[in-house]
Amino acid sequence: YSFDRVFGPESTQEEIYREVAQPILDEVLLGYNCTIFAYGQTGTGKTYTMEGELEERQGRLTPRAGIIPRAIYKLFETLDSEHAEYSVKVSLIELYNEELRDLLNNDDSRTLRIFEDQSGSGVIVQGMEESIVSTAGEALAIMQEGSKNRSIAFTKCNEKSSRSHCIFTLTVHIKEIIPGGEEVLKVGKLNLVDLAGSENINRSGAEHARAREAGMINQSLLTLGRVINHLVDHSQHVPYRESKLTRLLKDSLGGRTKTCLLATVSVAKMNQEEIISTLDYAKRAKNIRNRPEANQRMYPKVLLREYEQTIERLKADLQVRQMKINKE
Repeated sequence: YSFDRVFGPESTQEEIYREVAQPILDEVLLGYNCTIFAYGQTGTGKTYTMEGELEERQGRLTPRAGIIPRAIYKLFETLDSEHAEYSVKVSLIELYNEELRDLLNNDDSRTLRIFEDQSGSGVIVQGMEESIVSTAGEALAIMQEGSKNRSIAFTKCNEKSSRSHCIFTLTVHIKEIIPGGEEVLKVGKLNLVDLAGSENINRSGAEHARAREAGMINQSLLTLGRVINHLVDHSQHVPYRESKLTRLLKDSLGGRTKTCLLATVSVAKMNQEEIISTLDYAKRAKNIRNRPEANQRMYPKVLLREYEQTIERLKADLQVRQMKINKE
């Protein structure tokens, strides 16, 4: 097997962030869409690597903080050091049993739908809440609150097994002055994806609802594997639409996004089959060739129109809620 980096059990969270995530964040600040996703057997440290410890101590991250909190802090640190005029939005969604859920909005009546952006800039999730944040602490607090809503359960392989795929997205707009004195906005997006773990149901002891969850997780990961194989083989048809997971990750797999895959493996001999499967998966994914393109600069008027549309949507949601309350 040949990979770009290999980290052992003694590697620190800081080391992994510095080697893997920081170069990706630098590309986001240049105006690219980027994705980092963690894949591997259940219980091998995907959520620990992506999230780790989200709590601060004395206003600072702990050594156990993962990629997401470190990326949040480094993003604001860089923007502030450059005295840039900027805005940052965050969102957090999960895919549970092939149903999309907004972890920042507990309104179960809201349906999230996936659309492909006609401008070719990726996938749009309609109905998803995006929160504008002005500090790293604010963004981290939203992440902490949203993570509490994520679907987890106890299994024999992992006492806090994630039962859903989770996507945390940072979108940044940075003001620039182009030749001629006109103001434009540079746009970058960072998707941080914590995939639910592939699971051997017999070994994990999953039964009833847990077993159904595991079946859905494995099915979506199998579809992801087929998409990777089709891309590597340059097939004319790639089955993105067979799963919502692959639809969400479409631009990250063979599209315009710069993508990094973190494969997590166990060191236990009893997991040899899963270790080989994960490494094969990662080896195939490494052969995918994306076509990264920087996002087109945006004029402030366009962003203002987006904000106006968001305000109108929120007003409509508020009216619907008030009508429901009045009926009750």
